Amino acid sequence: MRCSEMSKMLTAKEIAPGAMITEPGSAMKFETGDWRSFRPVLDREKYIDCLTCWIFCPDDSIIAKDGKMEGFRLSHCKGCGICARNCPKNAIRMEPEGV
Repeated sequence: MRCSEMSKMLTAKEIAPGAMITEPGSAMKFETGDWRSFRPVLDREKYIDCLTCWIFCPDDSIIAKDGKMEGFRLSHCKGCGICARNCPKNAIRMEPEGV
């Protein structure tokens, strides 16, 4: 970039803000799980309710209540498999979507 072009650049105060979260908890309004290609499936016999999956899930897709896992919030799950990879009892497996 030339010095003459740099003087034409906008300052941080002049740039319109973008990608702002304007209200707390607003991400829950956006259901982003519809493009997933794999879904988590729980083997209740192996699961010990340690909630390691809940801790690691980046999308708040694990439904936990009173210290126990109640299921998956598939409307937010993107099928990343982090829950399955971090389960100490291998109680969560990833299956192709639609199976």
